[in-house]
Amino acid sequence: MERAHSLLLNEEACSQLAEHQRAEFVFEWLSHLKKLLPAADRADIKQNQRRLVDQLSSVLIGSPGPPTRWVLAHCLALLYRLGDPVPASLLVERCNDIIRSKDDSPSGLPTRLAAVACLGSLYEQLGRMLVGSFRETLANLLKAMKSAESQGRYEIMLSMERILRGLGVSAVPCHRDVYKAARACLTDRSMAVRCAAAKCLLELQREAVFLWTTELENVATLCFRAFEGSNYDVRVAVAKLLGTLLATAVEPRQPAAPRQGGRSRSSLEEVMDLLWGGFLRGGAGFLRASGDMLKGTSSVSKDVRIGVTQACVVLVSTLGGSWLEGNLPALLSLLMELASHGRATQTPADAAVTRRCVSFILRSSLGSLLSEKAQTNAAKQLWTRAVSAADVSASQHVLVCCLLELGSLVQGLGSTAAPLLTDSSTALLDTVISVLLHPVASARLAAAWCLRCVAMAMPSQCSLLLERCAERLAALKSSPEAVAGYGAAVAAVVAGVQQCPLGIPHTKGKVVLGLAEDLLRSATQNSRISLQRTQAGWLLVSALITLGPAVVEHHLPRLLLLWRCVFPPSLREQEMELRRGDYFTWQVTLEGRAGALCAMKNLLLHCKELLTDDIISRLLTPLACAVALLTKLPALLRSYGSSVRCWSVVYRLRVYELLALLPPDTYQGDTPLCVCLVSDLSGQDNLNQPCSELTLLPPLCNHDDLLLVGPALLDTDHRYIEEQLLGSSVGGASLDHDPFSLCASGLEAPAPLPPAVALTAAAVRLFGVVFPHIITAQRVQILEQFVQTVNQLKGQRQQTVQTHVCAALCSLLKVSTRGSLGPEELRVPALSLLLGALESESRLLRCLAAEGLSRLLQLVGEPAFTVSLITACVSRLKTARDAATRSGHALALAALQRHTGGISSPQNLNTCLGVLFTLSQDNTSPEVQTWSLHALSLVVDLSGGLYRCHAEASFTLVLRLLLAAPPTHPEVHHSLGRCLHALITSLGPDLQALHPDLGSAVAGLRSSCLVGCGVMQASPDCLVQAEAISCLQQLHMFSPPHVNLACLVPALCVNLCSSYLCLRRAVVACLRQLAQREALEVSEHAVALVKDLPRRDNTQLDVTIKEVGLEGALFTLLDRESDPGLRRDIQETLVHMMASSATTGKLGHWLKLCKDVLSASADSRAPVEASQDDEEAESGRDDDSSVFRARSESGGPFTALRWATRRFAMECVCRIVAQCESADPAHFDMALAQERRLHESTDFLVLHLGDLVRMAFMAATDHSDQLRLAGLQTLLVIIRRFSAIPEPEFPGHVILEQYQANVGAALRPAFTADAPPDVTAKACQVCSAWIASGVVSDLRDLRRVHQLLASSLAKIQAGKDTSSHLYNEAAATMETLAVLKAWAEVGVPSLHSPAPANEGSGSGSGGAGLLKLVQSDLSTLSRLWLAALQDYALLTLPQEYASQLPAAGGSFYTAETVNQARAHYSSSWAPILHATSLWLHSTGFVMSEDGPANLSRPATPTSMGQHGSVGGAKSPEDVSSDRLHLILGISVEFLCSPHSEDQMENITSCLRALQALLDVSWPRAKVGNDQALSVELLSVLHRLMVTREAAAVQLAVLDLVRQIVTAAQEHVKEKRHSAEVDDGAAEKETLPEFGEGRDTGGLIPGRSLVFAALELCLCVLLRKLPQLSPRLAGSSCSGNVPRTTPSLVSILPTVLYLLLGVLRELVHLPGLSLLVQASLQALKAVLSSPMSRQEKSRGAWTLLLRSALNTLLGYWEPGDPGCVVDQVSLLTALTVFLLSTAPDVCTVQPLHALSLQRFTAAMDAKDPLVSTAVRCYQLLASVFQAQSAVAVPYIQALGPHLVRHLQVLNQTPPQQRLHPELLLQQTRDYTQSPQLAAILLPILISFLLDENTLGSAPAASRSLHEAALKDLMRLGPQHSAVFRSLMASSPHLKARLEAAVRGNQESLSAKSSSNTPTASSKSSPSITLKTNFL
Repeated sequence: MERAHSLLLNEEACSQLAEHQRAEFVFEWLSHLKKLLPAADRADIKQNQRRLVDQLSSVLIGSPGPPTRWVLAHCLALLYRLGDPVPASLLVERCNDIIRSKDDSPSGLPTRLAAVACLGSLYEQLGRMLVGSFRETLANLLKAMKSAESQGRYEIMLSMERILRGLGVSAVPCHRDVYKAARACLTDRSMAVRCAAAKCLLELQREAVFLWTTELENVATLCFRAFEGSNYDVRVAVAKLLGTLLATAVEPRQPAAPRQGGRSRSSLEEVMDLLWGGFLRGGAGFLRASGDMLKGTSSVSKDVRIGVTQACVVLVSTLGGSWLEGNLPALLSLLMELASHGRATQTPADAAVTRRCVSFILRSSLGSLLSEKAQTNAAKQLWTRAVSAADVSASQHVLVCCLLELGSLVQGLGSTAAPLLTDSSTALLDTVISVLLHPVASARLAAAWCLRCVAMAMPSQCSLLLERCAERLAALKSSPEAVAGYGAAVAAVVAGVQQCPLGIPHTKGKVVLGLAEDLLRSATQNSRISLQRTQAGWLLVSALITLGPAVVEHHLPRLLLLWRCVFPPSLREQEMELRRGDYFTWQVTLEGRAGALCAMKNLLLHCKELLTDDIISRLLTPLACAVALLTKLPALLRSYGSSVRCWSVVYRLRVYELLALLPPDTYQGDTPLCVCLVSDLSGQDNLNQPCSELTLLPPLCNHDDLLLVGPALLDTDHRYIEEQLLGSSVGGASLDHDPFSLCASGLEAPAPLPPAVALTAAAVRLFGVVFPHIITAQRVQILEQFVQTVNQLKGQRQQTVQTHVCAALCSLLKVSTRGSLGPEELRVPALSLLLGALESESRLLRCLAAEGLSRLLQLVGEPAFTVSLITACVSRLKTARDAATRSGHALALAALQRHTGGISSPQNLNTCLGVLFTLSQDNTSPEVQTWSLHALSLVVDLSGGLYRCHAEASFTLVLRLLLAAPPTHPEVHHSLGRCLHALITSLGPDLQALHPDLGSAVAGLRSSCLVGCGVMQASPDCLVQAEAISCLQQLHMFSPPHVNLACLVPALCVNLCSSYLCLRRAVVACLRQLAQREALEVSEHAVALVKDLPRRDNTQLDVTIKEVGLEGALFTLLDRESDPGLRRDIQETLVHMMASSATTGKLGHWLKLCKDVLSASADSRAPVEASQDDEEAESGRDDDSSVFRARSESGGPFTALRWATRRFAMECVCRIVAQCESADPAHFDMALAQERRLHESTDFLVLHLGDLVRMAFMAATDHSDQLRLAGLQTLLVIIRRFSAIPEPEFPGHVILEQYQANVGAALRPAFTADAPPDVTAKACQVCSAWIASGVVSDLRDLRRVHQLLASSLAKIQAGKDTSSHLYNEAAATMETLAVLKAWAEVGVPSLHSPAPANEGSGSGSGGAGLLKLVQSDLSTLSRLWLAALQDYALLTLPQEYASQLPAAGGSFYTAETVNQARAHYSSSWAPILHATSLWLHSTGFVMSEDGPANLSRPATPTSMGQHGSVGGAKSPEDVSSDRLHLILGISVEFLCSPHSEDQMENITSCLRALQALLDVSWPRAKVGNDQALSVELLSVLHRLMVTREAAAVQLAVLDLVRQIVTAAQEHVKEKRHSAEVDDGAAEKETLPEFGEGRDTGGLIPGRSLVFAALELCLCVLLRKLPQLSPRLAGSSCSGNVPRTTPSLVSILPTVLYLLLGVLRELVHLPGLSLLVQASLQALKAVLSSPMSRQEKSRGAWTLLLRSALNTLLGYWEPGDPGCVVDQVSLLTALTVFLLSTAPDVCTVQPLHALSLQRFTAAMDAKDPLVSTAVRCYQLLASVFQAQSAVAVPYIQALGPHLVRHLQVLNQTPPQQRLHPELLLQQTRDYTQSPQLAAILLPILISFLLDENTLGSAPAASRSLHEAALKDLMRLGPQHSAVFRSLMASSPHLKARLEAAVRGNQESLSAKSSSNTPTASSKSSPSITLKTNFL
């Protein structure tokens, strides 16, 4: 295909290809030429124009297919426009000649169609240049259309559309002719021609004024006729035409000539009259409509009404939201007029369709076009129009439409709809509640649903509505309408609670159940309202059960009693019931039992946890009676006729629904039930019931096969009304069909089907569950009866029964497992049913049969059975001739092995392909072609890798059909697209062509993929375009480099606002995938697209792309879309794009985008602002209330975005902050960011802090509670991330300090009285983070936020929480714990550093300042904290201790809300625990006077300040002990098994709490006294150390271990001290040892504290130094440590081994001096052990120490050649041994000799080990000062070395001397001998300097001089005789000494004079030097 990428066609290469390849080659060349021409040089184009025209003309006459002729026409027109346009007229003439030709050959038609397409493109591109030949061309086309077939008419209509677009006003003279031609085509039998005609007229109306003036009525009538018998595409196209015409008539785009009436524009009333005329009368003429009126029948099809509805939506959408706001009252009046029109509501089915259509118009206009503020106004006007209807029969439909739309509006607005309810002028709630008394049930139920929507949108209204309706229900129990209406309202509101996380108070459930019981008890008192009371009572019970197990478990005994009472106690009693009563009694009975069964069904759905075996057994008795009554219903029907028929249908429906949810073994083998099911599925009584296949079959069919049924079953924007066509003979779904649907979960208004249809669906589901559990003989009999019934019937009745029984069979096959079907006898009737359905005229039934055969094959699981079915299908395909049979068997052939693991046999694959390839090329039947191609795609998917060898042939087939299939049958293209998608998936990663041998072949297949995608992209059908996008997406996944994003992304963006939901889904799904890898490229291509768009395609979305890129367009689309899946994909796409670019250069763009989105609110005023008077009144206590306002910025790219979109923008801001945390550190460093900003163009987050705070403030002060929560969360993130960043311009301050006013203003609305608990809870979290962050330095400023927390605390203390009356008790628990947690987070830093006693009134906000804020409330807080901790401790008890929980609940939770409260306690306990420990630490566990007297029942908020009785009070010691064990118990329980989802902060808080406790002497003594507790704590800490890698956690654990061991040591010391005091000082020597082991030394693992501590230390050491373990290090234990020692020192060998092992590893690691010092200190502590003083252990201890010393001395030898040993540390350890052990340890040989050797080697060290020798001298000084038994041997051995070093030093230059003063220091302690003095004195004198050299000598020489002179002055008097003899014998030494003394005195005098010049004469030297030693 690369040879096709040239300007001119490579004819040589083309001629060498086969026929099918040539068409592909030509199409690829034309596609490339289409892209190349606009970019090519015009000179080159003109130079090659003639040659190009010739080549293109040859393609024109070569019978090109539809895609080829369209791109050919475009290329020709483009060539003449960019080149020389003069010869274009010749081409026009040639095309006209081709059209005039009478060539009827097969090749003539494609050529004529290509000529028609060329004419359209030429006129479109060249426009007025060809105006001269326009009339002739148009006449030629119109003449040709008269004799043209459907393809010709379709192409001519498309060509006329292009001609009109190109000529514009120049074509006005011929507009009438075009209009006449399009009129005929608009009602053509071909749906594609109708669509093309609608597009042509849509283009015509741009300039043809008569279409929307004089001909408007005729066009409208024509459109109504076009709707008749139309498909979805036709309805969309014609509705767009009609809606646009009517919108133009209302608001003309250009001035028009006045009509006959004198006006040039139509009023809205006139336009709507036209529409409603079509809705009421259709497109029929006057006579037919009048006849129908006289007959009282309606001949208007649903197609027309749905088309008119879509046209009305287009009309309003075209006029726009601004027009809608201004004309809303008039539009609503007209809509209500339609809803109440008699002709639109003649039958219940018509009324249901009309209501749906009106609701769709309201939802599409009010819900999509209006802003939130306009929606609020629309809701008021909507309700005003609704209540103005006077006629009861007419008003019911108006009320239903208005109430449903009002509910949707309120639900969409959420909490922003609060002003709508509080507006007294409308009294909206009062009016809605008044409708509950309406005499018509549908209006009452709609009002109930509306109230449920109000409750879901504003949870604060839920309890109020419930109370109000319950009161009215109790007061008006004698009114049937009131009982039904208010009962439905209460049930709806209660059922809506499942969508409200805050819930309702538990007492409301008791009220509802009481009402239900009262209604059921009083039902028999008044026969006039028996039915209503019975239904309302069970409706309330059903709604109550939806509240979930937490509520229902408390009422379950009463519910079981109700169920037992409504059914007879036994079957015998039921038999007696049948003999008495009348029809009314049975109506009430059936109604009551049906309601009871519905309540049971809800119990199974919502409370599965409560269904124990006991409960199920208690339900079985009434259930058995219910099933038994099924068999008696025919007798009742014979007795009472139709008066009980509808109640019997509902009763059977409830029984079937309930049984389908129960385990089948509860009613296994129930023959009467099977009889009833068979009767309902195939009985004679149900043959006349309407067939409901479109509601029964789709859930049982395979989802992929539903595409064959048509787009009616697909999700579309019009699904809400298109569904009415599915049940055309059934009747519309409506809420009044089943009042119990009010209890269903979901956000959309329920639309239950008629009971008869729902009964069939329930019977089908139950049949699949029951059938496997009946005996085999009955199974065979039932299936054979089904076959017999189907064969006996004909026509519609046969299809009805066939649909029912096949659905039941497939339901059975779907739920069955392998082997559960039964014996082989069942296969024959099952196959007979399915094969018969496979030939049905119903497409849906064929799909069901194919799926059923596949399931049957899966259950049988025999290869022979598979082969036989394949053979049967192939044989039938060979003989069948009708399209239904061939298409059904083709699908079955492919789907047979769908559920058996796919096709694994090449023979089966070849058989299937041979048949399907043949059928796919059957051009005579598009249906067969469509189904066979779909089957081929299934075969490709099921074959997997086995299909690789057939891929090339399949690609050839698919491409040939794509290039040749006519566009008038788009369903063929749909199947071709699925085939291409399956082929791409089959090839998978092989499309990358990595293997060189496969490169060319795969490249060809890849080119075929791209060509096929290009063909489908050019298709006019949106579903085909969606398939093309999916194929390209799949290709991009497997082979990204070969998908051209520059072409793909623009195609995606153009369709981003398509009117087809499937296309938008495909576009966004593809963008989501592309954004994961090439987000930046996608964004760039999208922006580049907008520059090249034509002028007329410049939509609002494109404007958005220009201003804010593709990201902004996605935000706009997100705001408009309502489909949940599409919204989720858009959000994920934005997240991926943000993750790729937010931190790589587009940070500012994303933040501005989020800010624009957040600012795009329709309400420009501040959500929470005080008036000026209020500000002045509050100025004394607060001055930031009006500093910042959340006003929206005008002129932004977005307008009036909804709160959900703005909330997502806030979530994006949080994501951006989280991404920056893992990116450049300059994002959170102002100084670094400013510095780098000067040198590079990078953007940093910290520079946008002002925008971040402003966005958080705007969101936190919005009307929407959800947006407020997102804003507060963002504010919390900002505080946590930016609170510690300093402000470079103001040292000592942080950058967040300037925004304290914003923070205060953002938090204040969350603490108002009407704020929801979740908002207040989140605000408390922000408050605590702000106060504890230390941002604010002035305590006065901090008090503003502190006051908010203080008000919440006061509310908790007072117990006047208004939320407790509005929300569930768990919500109050959440809010209370959030407040306590916030105070705890504030208290932790304040209690860490309490204020000094003498501190003044400073304004610092450190710990001391925070303590001032907390101090006043600390006593209250401590009680509340302790109460919360006790609650948490109780709630964390295992389930077996649940009986120990308080019956009335805890301090902050109630017994009914235990399960909900656990989650709130789990998220709050850790900070509270930490704060409580710090408070106890600050008080020293001294109980204050106002403390609680009884901890077992802590003070609750309502009993604050009240004390228990005196007799029950505990002592302070007991209270403190309880507190200690409470904290220890919570900590140990949590640390034993911290869950993985627990945050690290909880673990840290727990450890710090324990540290704070053990810092206090009293709890430390308690822990030290309880060894079992200490051991348990150490075990828990050991587990935590093993499971947590965080360094902070491990350090905290080690600190706790130290504290625990210290506590044990203090306990031992205390016991020793007590023993000393008791026994007297004289007996100290005989005191027993109080430590572990006693005199035996035994340590018991699990009980020994020493063992546990050592175990934990070993764990830490081995994690850091695994070499310590011989097993881990791969070596055996060192032999230098003895393995057997007396028990008294059993633990010490291990300790010594570990210490020496650590030292061994550390001496090889540089830079770890702190660790070495710690190891040496520990070693000294062990060596100093008193074991050496014990007679029993002295010998073993000495032997152990000698072994350890021997091991240490061996560490000097490096293990590796390149390893360097830290000899200083080893020498230090050796010195520790010498100084800390007994002399008999170190003086034995050979240890003594080795030690001397180590010191000698260190003394002789040369550079670079200078420091080693220096440290060696220092250590030797310590050794020489030791006890004589140790020091003397070392002095004797090392003294000569020292003297030699001193002598050598005298001859060394000063610069190279090695700290000689250290050598002198070592000689000072052993110079008592005169002989040694005689040796040292000359050496010392030689180091002296005279007065001449002293001043200029180096510092080292002067230091040596001073040290030597000092020693001489000390030694002289001690050895005067030796000194005098030396001076006498050595005059030069004497002279040197005297000169040195004089020089020293002169230097001292100089220093003294320089320091105190004024007092120099009076000062004297502080040290008088002695020079006379004689």
